[in-house]
Amino acid sequence: MPRDHRFGVLFAALLLGGCVSAKVEQYRQAPTRVAKIAKGEQVVILSRGQHGDRETEADFNGCLASALKREGLPVMDEQALVDALYPWLEPRTAPLNADALPKLLDQPGVEAKIRAAGVRYMIWIDGQSETTDSSGGLSCAVGPGFAGCFGFGMWDKESAYRAEVWDLNQRSSVGKVSTRAIGTSYMPAFIVPIPLIARTQSAACDGAAEQLVDLVRPG
Repeated sequence: MPRDHRFGVLFAALLLGGCVSAKVEQYRQAPTRVAKIAKGEQVVILSRGQHGDRETEADFNGCLASALKREGLPVMDEQALVDALYPWLEPRTAPLNADALPKLLDQPGVEAKIRAAGVRYMIWIDGQSETTDSSGGLSCAVGPGFAGCFGFGMWDKESAYRAEVWDLNQRSSVGKVSTRAIGTSYMPAFIVPIPLIARTQSAACDGAAEQLVDLVRPG
C-alpha cells in the first residue's frame, strides 16, 4: 500500500471512530400503570446463571445496575440475593428465563426470603454481545532498533438484550424493554496500533436503563 494512502486510511478511521447505532423499544403491560418503588423496597437484576452460549455478561448487568442507581433506584446486589436464596439461584437450579420466575417463587421459603430482603421488582436480562464480522489484519515486526505494526483491521459487533420487569408482589410482568446496538470498530496501525472501539454494550446499557426507569420509577 502506498505511504500516502496508508495515512489517508488512518485519518479516515480517526474521523469515524467506533461508530454505533442503537434502537430501544418498550412494551408496557398496562399503559396507564406506573410502577413505583416505595421506601424500603429494592430492585434486583438477574440473568441466566447457567454457563453457555447465551449467558448474559456480568459487566452488562453491572453497567445497568450503576445506571439505575444514578437515576435514584435502589438496586440490590445480585450476589447478595443469590446467597440469600441458596441454592435456588445456583447455576444448576436457577431459572433459564423470565417465564420460570413464578416456579421459583413457589419453592419453599423463597418468596419469604425475597420479601425479607425488600425486593419488589426483579429485572430479568436475556441477551449478549458478540462479534458478527471482521476483516483486514495487522502485521507486527521487531528488529534491531525498530518495532512496529502495520495494517488495518475492522470488526462489527452487536449487543442485543431484553429486560423484563416483574412485580414480585403481584407475580406479574410490568413490561419489557428490548435494546439493540450495532457498531464497527477499527484498528489502524502505522508503527503503533490505534484501537477505535465501538462501545455497543455501553450504548445498549444506557438505552435500556432509560426505558427501565420509565417503567419503574423512584417513589
